Amino acid sequence: MSAAGAAENDRPGWLPLALIVSLFFLWGGANNLNDVLIAQFKKAFVLSDFRAGLVQSAFYLGYFLVAMPAGMYMRRFGYKSAVIFGLALYGVGALLFWPAASVGTYELFLLALFVIASGLAFLETSANPFVTLLGPRETATRRLNLAQAFNPLGSIAGVLIGQHFIFSGIERSPAQISAMSAAERTAYYTSETHAVQWPYLVIGLVVLGWALLIMLTRFPKSVTAHTSSATHAGAGVLGKLLRDRRFVGAMCAQFFYVGAQVGVWSYTIRYVQATMTGTSSRDAANFLMAELVCFMAGRFAGTALMKYIAPVRLLMAFAAINVCLTLYAVLHPGSSGAYALAACSFFMSVMYPTVFALGVEGRGDDERKLGSALLVMTIIGGAVLTAVMGAVSDHSSIATAMSVPACCFAVVLLFAWQRRRNVAEAAR
Repeated sequence: MSAAGAAENDRPGWLPLALIVSLFFLWGGANNLNDVLIAQFKKAFVLSDFRAGLVQSAFYLGYFLVAMPAGMYMRRFGYKSAVIFGLALYGVGALLFWPAASVGTYELFLLALFVIASGLAFLETSANPFVTLLGPRETATRRLNLAQAFNPLGSIAGVLIGQHFIFSGIERSPAQISAMSAAERTAYYTSETHAVQWPYLVIGLVVLGWALLIMLTRFPKSVTAHTSSATHAGAGVLGKLLRDRRFVGAMCAQFFYVGAQVGVWSYTIRYVQATMTGTSSRDAANFLMAELVCFMAGRFAGTALMKYIAPVRLLMAFAAINVCLTLYAVLHPGSSGAYALAACSFFMSVMYPTVFALGVEGRGDDERKLGSALLVMTIIGGAVLTAVMGAVSDHSSIATAMSVPACCFAVVLLFAWQRRRNVAEAAR
């Protein structure tokens, strides 16, 4: 075969890209189902807020602990193998919900969530750089933003699955539960626990089927090649990345961005209820749904804008707007502040994929793989900074707590400004 023919065969088609882009939808649904599970488990197991919050702790811990092993696995076996392994973990974790519900043990649910998060760590570590390679280098950032646009679509699907297939709509007050007989209480708690079985069984089977489909699909050899000969250089590559100020800057920006996103979404309902007297939790949840819709719209709009505006300039502009919007929510608590938070999600949309793409831009295969793992590990910022917001709220108010994401967006703005200045200097 001629060199031209070989290059033609190695060109990525639409199917490989479509299969990898679909992964962003799958993990978006898993992430936002956690918001439903917190409420469901709190009711089914009669948990304190702290114990119910362990749902997110198990998730973030899975991301943080498994991201680096995922990067090492990817260096050894390639992107495609890492994606398949991640989907297998995701599927197995979802299937574990069935025995966990049958046994009725909260800790087994947490283990299942940890397994799911471990699979998602593999998917995020591999799928983000994978998308940047499945096409021309000059459109890599725009392509990743387009792929990430399917993430909030999955998030909306996750919330809808929870609303219609997990939440029973049966709410019992403490007084009503106390008035029940022991058998009635047991039946009530059991039915609420079993509500998660069928949805997660279907999710697990779909995810495992998707893994099989990817396994059977031919991908370009240039992005599935193994790098076993380079495994001994891992420490050197890691050290090089951590000495690179531009890459460390991307890690910091990603840490604070994820903290801002998770913090705003986690406390939106509380902000609305605390600042808009008489608003029910169901009505307040409409603001969260509005944020997810704005987030999805922003992803598609941001991808389109990148045809005309350099990604780093767009990142800088959106970060500056979000500093203003979150400070407005601090200074003007109430309906206008809540609308400002909803609008904030539109401008958050391009931040994660753009920072990610800028972090791995122009790097060799080994640096891209380990760099992806380090960037995924920064998702722990969602746990750390959300806790900081809670502490600020406890000592002041939920409106004041929105100053934390304002500071986070300022860090992203600083990163974008610094990166733009470096590009300008290099062009001289």
